[in-house]
Amino acid sequence: MNRIDLLRRNYQRFLETSWDRNVSGAQRVWLAVYEKEDERKMRLRLGLFEETTLHAGRKWQTIDLTHSFADWMYSSDNLDYAESYFESPESLDNAKLGEFMESVVGQIRSALAAMPNSEDTVLALHGVGGLFGFLKISEILPKVEGELRGRLLVFFPGVYEQNNYRLLDARDGWNYLAYPITSSDMELRQS
Repeated sequence: MNRIDLLRRNYQRFLETSWDRNVSGAQRVWLAVYEKEDERKMRLRLGLFEETTLHAGRKWQTIDLTHSFADWMYSSDNLDYAESYFESPESLDNAKLGEFMESVVGQIRSALAAMPNSEDTVLALHGVGGLFGFLKISEILPKVEGELRGRLLVFFPGVYEQNNYRLLDARDGWNYLAYPITSSDMELRQS
């Protein structure tokens, strides 16, 4: 069985447990951790995760964050800024990154608000590698976790070691209460 199939199998195990409705928002986040080299394979196999979710009697919704920066940069509010950014990328300051953060958080919040019967829904975020160098997942998740009713599944190309996550295996790790789902054999924790 390849790594993506193992990850899907372990994800299925999480789906099949009863979901505790009295857990914190951070505990409603699942990070599906896979090797960065498997990103293209994962994208091709996202449908298997949807199928697995629906088969378990849950609902599925996705958000692709791959082009979030470009979409934000070329929105009508930022067209003038986009030209100056490409002339001088170092001009991207904290204020502008804060605006981008709010755009991404708003996109996730909108999806959460639009989900009917959200307690039985998995909202899957993929394309988070497209945020690398601009935003940190560790800063985004706390801004939306309080609004989670179902589960937020983050497809995370990186590494999970000793309770630390590293996106694209390139940043210092960060510790988070989310449940890791990996392609290794694992003991299932109640979620």
